[in-house]
Amino acid sequence: MRTINILIIDDDEDICEYMELLLTQSGYEVVTETNPRQGLERLRDEEFHVVVLDIMMPELNGMEVLEEIRSFDSDIAIIIFTGFPSVDTAVTSMKYDVSDYIKKPFDVDEFNETLENILREKGLLTDPEEQLLRTIGRNIRQARKERSLTLKQMSRRTGLSVSLLSQIERAESSASVSSLYKLARALDCPLTDFFGDY
Repeated sequence: MRTINILIIDDDEDICEYMELLLTQSGYEVVTETNPRQGLERLRDEEFHVVVLDIMMPELNGMEVLEEIRSFDSDIAIIIFTGFPSVDTAVTSMKYDVSDYIKKPFDVDEFNETLENILREKGLLTDPEEQLLRTIGRNIRQARKERSLTLKQMSRRTGLSVSLLSQIERAESSASVSSLYKLARALDCPLTDFFGDY
């Protein structure tokens, strides 16, 4: 699975440490920044997938940081964190397309679920089953191409429809065990070859 980089911008060091611990345990790469200006610099220079942003900060508040981020990155997922929720900041957050607006203190399980949903929506997280389907599809396509066989020829060899074969290769449909067995026989390779690199 690809590494997900998360930047936490919060002037409260304890929150930063807590979030870093929490998210690192879930397998994310985490960078914390207590100075919002430095956080913005890092965002410009480094690759992050998600920003967790506090609203109430001295110098530069979270809404100003949010506006600044959106001036150079319209796509990055941003989660607003605040101990002081208000209609104004919620409306501004929506205007700048934040992924979520969370009130502190927050429920850890809920936060993790929210984060996973955001990553899934952005196409950054695939579940193990999706990953397996992709691997099988890719390996079947590769074996078929190495043998210079068309989908039509594979269909004739296996008795499976061209449409189903195409869906299996594109990981849009999961192949039954009997379909995988027919494919392995048609490609003259062990069934286990389809699971390589998973």
